[in-house]
Formats: sequence, structure tokens, C-alpha cells
Amino acid sequence: MAPEPVMEVKIPPRDDLAEITRSTRDLPPAHYTFKIENFSLLANAKIDNVESGDFEAGSYKWRLRLYPNGNKKNNGDGHISLYLAFSNSNALPFGWEVNVNFRLFVYNQIQDEYLTIQYAKGRVRRFHGMKTELGFDQLIPLTIFNDESKGYLIDDRCIFGAEIFVIKPTGKGECLTLVKQPVIDTYTWKIQHFSARDQESYKSQVFSFGGHKWALLVYPKGNSTEKGKSLSIYLVMEDFETLPCGRTTYAEYMLRVRDQLFGKHIEKKAYSHFSNSIKDWGHLNFMSLDDVNALPKGFLVNDTLAVEVQIHVTTVVKEFS
Repeated sequence: MAPEPVMEVKIPPRDDLAEITRSTRDLPPAHYTFKIENFSLLANAKIDNVESGDFEAGSYKWRLRLYPNGNKKNNGDGHISLYLAFSNSNALPFGWEVNVNFRLFVYNQIQDEYLTIQYAKGRVRRFHGMKTELGFDQLIPLTIFNDESKGYLIDDRCIFGAEIFVIKPTGKGECLTLVKQPVIDTYTWKIQHFSARDQESYKSQVFSFGGHKWALLVYPKGNSTEKGKSLSIYLVMEDFETLPCGRTTYAEYMLRVRDQLFGKHIEKKAYSHFSNSIKDWGHLNFMSLDDVNALPKGFLVNDTLAVEVQIHVTTVVKEFS
């Protein structure tokens, strides 16, 4: 009878042996330093590990657990093994989880720099009721650590450290929506006695669209470099002060001066970002004053100019928490 075929089962690598990176830096650990004197006595003692005192980072309490001769149960033989341990986890509610990005350190006393060990690519690790300790079985080989010329163990003294960054979702965010009108509304502003207007600029009544308040701004004799040459027209966001600092509102809109006789309107489309520092956008040289005042063209009828705006799309932001 032929033997049954054997199914090959690939066992994934242990999570604790995930890829790690080592680098050096001058800056000391931000959250905790663990200094050990008479390290050789600790290494020759009958205990296989020693713990630091509790320290706080990210509103939680932690401690470091050091294996001076390596954690032999987890392939740490011949190395220093160092772990970050959650302290007093029994005080936390059932089902607790804490997501952490952490680094452990060994101080090089000759180079005055810190060997920094962390999971590759900034990997975030998860502490929970069944996993209250994470770290590195093979932090540094003992052959290197015990060699005084390497700088990690000088006069039987060494220094370890930790940095812990707890990832706490705040639940806050925002939803950005583009609002497009299925039926385009038009706001028309009829400026009467146009030729007699002697102020530099005039503003229409306020109207609403897309959750914001808007107005039209017209310079009858032109603005800035176009004074005396062009009609200047702008769309103004009237409630710009309600925008948070750094927030913008995008709008697609059409500005128009109506030809009230022949329907040959002058119109220009615009795409603009409004903010609490830039509240108006438009056209400095919307059309020439010669065309505005040319009676046969139909823009100025009974000394009335009809200016319009159609806002096609705006962004609406809703915050949630």
C-alpha cells in the first residue's frame, strides 16, 4: 500500500521575530532611562531577569524587563534581551487594548550616542490582556556588549532606555462633500443708475448657497490697474470668518453681465479657494468699460446693469467626533 502523501505546512515566523532596525542617535530617550551598576554581579546572579521601576508614558504605566544573559526560552541566548512590559494590567477593563510605537535604547558611553532598536517601518504593536510584554530577544550580542572597547559596558555600568508613543484614536475627523446643484440657481443683481455711481465699489445683498453666505462685489470704474478701463466683478464669501484657520472652501462659479437686448451675455467661469484670509475672487478686467457703455450692445439699458452669478459646486465640511 502506497504511503499517504505528506502535506507541507509552512509555519509563519513568530511575531516576536518581526523585522527590526538598528540606528544611532545623539538624543537621549524621551521617557525613561534605566541605569545598571555592577552589571557583572547581575549577570552572574541566579535570577534570569530584572525589572525597572514603573514609569508613565502616554497615560499608562510601564516597566522594562532585562535578561542580562538573554531570554533563552525565546531564542535570546548569547544576547541581551530587553522588553517593554505593561504594568498593572489587572487594573484595566476586560478586553483592553493599547496600540504603541516604541523604541528601546542602549547607551554607547564612548561614542556618546544611543543605539536605537525598533520594529521596522515604524510598525505599531498591540498590547492586550494576553500580550502584556513586547520587545527584542536579541537586542545586542553579548560579545559586543561585554567588550569594553565597544562602549556599552564601561566600569561595569550600562544604561538602557525607552520611548513609547501610544496611538490613541480621538474619534474626531471631518467629511468633505462637493455640493452640486441639480438645478442651477442664479442670483441676479440689477444695479440701477449705474452711470451715476461714484463710489469705488458696491456690494450686493447677501445670498446663501452650500451652507455659506455670499455677495457680489462690483467696481463700476474698475479696480487697481484696470481703473478707468474695465468693469471689475468679484464673488465674496461673507461668512469667511467662520472658517477654521487653514480651512478653505472650494467653489466653481460663473460670473455674468447680461445683454438685456440681444442675449449675448459676457460670462466667465472661475475656480477658487476661499479662506479666512482670502474672502473674494473674481475678474479684475471682466469686460471693458467701452463695451459696458456701448448702448447698441444692450448691457446698459435704462442705466441699469444686470450682474449675475451661478455657483455650480462648493465644498461642505462636516466635523464629527
